[in-house]
Amino acid sequence: MSRSATYSSYRTSSFLARRRIATYFTGGTNGILMLVSALQQRGFAVHDLSVDIRDGVPESSMVCTVMVTNDDITLLLDHLRDLPSVVSAERV
Repeated sequence: MSRSATYSSYRTSSFLARRRIATYFTGGTNGILMLVSALQQRGFAVHDLSVDIRDGVPESSMVCTVMVTNDDITLLLDHLRDLPSVVSAERV
């Protein structure tokens, strides 16, 4: 008697990869502290952080690279957009 192998359904694994995100926010230095704290509390490793805060300009920007899966990047951006100081958050 031969027995045929039963294969489970194919699932792709989500691997951590570096993803660049850009965020525009208000609140100057307090705003960036809130953003970085939110990333850290969620367990995201932040790399290549660039911040542009200018006196007299209502919005500042942050561009960084985070280690995140393809499945989690949308959730991360949605979480950042929910922060009161964030105007926009996008993948770049």
